[in-house]
Amino acid sequence: MFTILTVVVLATLSQAYKFDRYDLFMPDVVPKKMDVYLCSPVRVNYTRHYYIVGFEPNASMDTAHHMLLYGCKVPGNDGTVWNCGEMANEDGDETHSPCAEGSQIIYAWARDAPQLILPEGVGFKVGGDSPIQYLVLQVHYLHVEKFKHGATDRSGITLRYTEQKLSKSAGVLLLGTGGRLKPMSEVHMETSCAIEEDKILHPFAFRTHTHQLGRVVSGYKVQNNSGEMEWTLLGKRNPQDPQMFYPIKDPSLTIQKGDIVAARCTMFNKNNETVNIGGTSKDEMCNFYLAYWVSNDEPLENKYCFTSGPPSYFWESGLPGYPSLNNIPDIDASTL
Repeated sequence: MFTILTVVVLATLSQAYKFDRYDLFMPDVVPKKMDVYLCSPVRVNYTRHYYIVGFEPNASMDTAHHMLLYGCKVPGNDGTVWNCGEMANEDGDETHSPCAEGSQIIYAWARDAPQLILPEGVGFKVGGDSPIQYLVLQVHYLHVEKFKHGATDRSGITLRYTEQKLSKSAGVLLLGTGGRLKPMSEVHMETSCAIEEDKILHPFAFRTHTHQLGRVVSGYKVQNNSGEMEWTLLGKRNPQDPQMFYPIKDPSLTIQKGDIVAARCTMFNKNNETVNIGGTSKDEMCNFYLAYWVSNDEPLENKYCFTSGPPSYFWESGLPGYPSLNNIPDIDASTL
């Protein structure tokens, strides 16, 4: 079933360039186990560049827990479909990562989020001599009952793309944590990283992701002014809402070398058992995706900002290699 609630338009739909569409769907797969992750690749033409300017999901949360679209230099397997979940080894199944080299996430979908159109003139550069030589679709299947009776699945994404050169290259920085949630407690899962590359980022959208226990996910730009931290909100959301990319709070904001990006997931574990960060629906996740563009430049080489999470890492305490932060907007970061 193809579900669209509304269209997330971060630009005018009357784009000034011609675009085409490409369907990247699962090839009639039959998921056999709850919480299985399946991956399917497509090779991008290496003789020319393409610019992806929009994403139209073809999926339903009744079947797919979430979908991720990876850009890879080399895919994790040569097959048309492979098991790419963290839990496969526990069942004795063969598993491979989505990417063998050059992994980056360029799109994510969950909870019946609508399609996404990038701002005018912004696109993800793929093919040619770019680092993205393959696109790999990953689908996390939650409910598999209907596939036991002959049904197959074609969940996936229709890509809008253009061959016209765009001067604004899109990228996604994924912030997240490891860690665990103590029983019967409110838990703040926090991460932060300093930007070390000499680039000017123009954030335009953010996306939040947790499983069932998340209530608020917030992201910030943090600047160190002589030891005093100045916090600027990038965006925050209830992760139980449709997990789409939402416009950034201040579209004029930029992030550059020396700035810190930080995210917090506020979780409520009302269970009598500890809940760990992990890949199944029984586990939890804490993710804040920051979509941005750079002008006449390449996106960040470092695509990820992860910490070990609680109980070993918090904003205030820090860790070797991770900044210790002050002036924390504690209430603002955990309320909507």
